Amino acid sequence: MEIKVKKIDPTAKLPSFAHADDAGLDLYSRKEYVVKPDNQVYKIDTGIAFEIPTGFVGLIWDKSGISLKGIKTVGGVIDAGYRGEVTASVINLSKSDYVVNAGDKIAQILIQKVEHPEIVQVDELSNSKRGVNRYGSTGK
Repeated sequence: MEIKVKKIDPTAKLPSFAHADDAGLDLYSRKEYVVKPDNQVYKIDTGIAFEIPTGFVGLIWDKSGISLKGIKTVGGVIDAGYRGEVTASVINLSKSDYVVNAGDKIAQILIQKVEHPEIVQVDELSNSKRGVNRYGSTGK
């Protein structure tokens, strides 16, 4: 599969795999940010846009090393038809400022196949072993 990537900012770093068998492409910040522990969501610009093929989606996820420092990615779905700049939305759950420098890895994007199921409204759903139990119902 081929993914086309456009640099919106000429200084932007192209996404890359750190290792050949990695699932996600690393995304890099195009400028410096100070992400404060203030319960605000910060949008980190990458300076790039993708052309994701029809039938696929880009999902923005945490980088594990950054998440250990309290920086959490706040979801992100990049649809195949979207051609704008990809940003990583993050929140700082730690107690101190987190500095993101230009060129730092900030998140990763996984390109995954999408299925579009037919939606069928029914009056009842079939029974299952779990049923309607949720939120810790399966134990520790």
